[in-house]
Amino acid sequence: MRFLSVYLQRLPTDRLLRTRSGVAPEAFALYARVKGAERLTAVDVGAQKRGLLPGMAVADARARCPALALAEADPKADAATLDALADWSRRFTPLAASDQPDGLLLDVTGAAHLFGGETALLDDIEARLAALGFCARAALAPGPALARALARFSSVRLVAEAAGQGEIDARAASLPVEALGVDAVDMAGLRRAGLRRIGDLLSRPRAPLAARFGQAALTRLDALTCRIRDPISPRFEAPAFIAERRFPDGLTQRADIEATLARLAADLCPMLERAGVGARRLEAVFYRVDGAVKRIEAGTSRPLREPARLAALLCERLAAVAEEGLDTGYGFDVLRLCAAATEAAAVPQTRLLAPPPRGAADDADLGDLIDRLGARLGLRRVLRLHAEAAHLPEFAVAAVPAAHGAPAPFPAQSAPRPLRLFERPEPVETIALFPDGPPVRFRWRRVLHEVVSYEGPERLAPPWWGAAQSGPTRDYFQAQDSDGRLFWLFREGLYGRETGAPRWFVHGLS
Repeated sequence: MRFLSVYLQRLPTDRLLRTRSGVAPEAFALYARVKGAERLTAVDVGAQKRGLLPGMAVADARARCPALALAEADPKADAATLDALADWSRRFTPLAASDQPDGLLLDVTGAAHLFGGETALLDDIEARLAALGFCARAALAPGPALARALARFSSVRLVAEAAGQGEIDARAASLPVEALGVDAVDMAGLRRAGLRRIGDLLSRPRAPLAARFGQAALTRLDALTCRIRDPISPRFEAPAFIAERRFPDGLTQRADIEATLARLAADLCPMLERAGVGARRLEAVFYRVDGAVKRIEAGTSRPLREPARLAALLCERLAAVAEEGLDTGYGFDVLRLCAAATEAAAVPQTRLLAPPPRGAADDADLGDLIDRLGARLGLRRVLRLHAEAAHLPEFAVAAVPAAHGAPAPFPAQSAPRPLRLFERPEPVETIALFPDGPPVRFRWRRVLHEVVSYEGPERLAPPWWGAAQSGPTRDYFQAQDSDGRLFWLFREGLYGRETGAPRWFVHGLS
């Protein structure tokens, strides 16, 4: 295992200085109100050279350096910047995490050779961060705790992969006890005991140390010497299937980006086929030369692993994003395509002579249409009707995302249903020969309709098991007027038993 730690020594001041226009100030610092007094929280190189340090009162700092430029500290903005840098660092490895408050932690196991070796990788990261305006120091070691300590407290940048436990202990022994990362109380106790270096702890028996400082200090010591390994929490889960292309010059033209996505889809699909799965959610990540990271996602209605279909889906999504504005800046130098979600997909049975099953092409075309509409509008906005186990007609169907599986067949009804069902039944004025008989004529939306034929009634009683859907009994009629139009009417309430004046409603049209 190989872990790389990046220490951003002046993240708060670098965050603001890199966005300032004009001449840089001679000295720059951030301040915050601490217990009613304004004190410095971070200083840049110029302020540090003039003897200013975090914790100093603002008044004393101004007296010592009249040219000092000040800005209010913003820890939330610092954390957001660190998260953005963690996203940027995923160009080196998918397993990248922010190490609050001022560092990054990367699992680069098996990835260093892609960048010319571990030393070249360290140099590349430091140079790229310097170009972005951040002062950074990187270190690489077999454990995350040791890499973090070397980046902050040592001039050593690299512990070789072949290093044994003795060499690792020797590297850790020269570090100060602050590298343990224990709380302030334990640190004060270590200082009072005369322990200044990690080597002072390694040379003493463990039992007395545990009795005096607790097991937590020994756990941190074991992590520092790589006997145990601290877990890291990447901002994004590493996908199992990734295809990537890198370019010495950034891509700025949309045609070039689409062609690259097509090649990445062609690289990704053989991986999916070998695993017997298909992609259900794709994520394309674009790493811009200036450090910005752009993402587009596209979902599918079924498991896919055909390069042409995946490429068309990604290009459709890219077109939708480009309409809102895809800022390419100086270009994208790394493009990565991931299958963020997969699903088992059996290999389709091929036929030598017989034609494909009826409806197979239609199903594929419908799936492609759903995917294309989902890429443009979002899969959650592409809906279909799904049969629900509900007694009343207005609750018998529900609109669900079309990508969530194949539609279930609607159950057989005791009587035909109208082609158009109103979301809410509309009241009508009806004349019937008997209070519980069929309608003779009715007025709906100020128009009088003469009934020439009818079919019914179909009686639907309220469901006794659901209080939310309870109500009077309904008698439904399919009624045809003199113009040949079909209406689905119902009478609400049984005359003489549930009500003395039944009401009539129109619920749909055929």
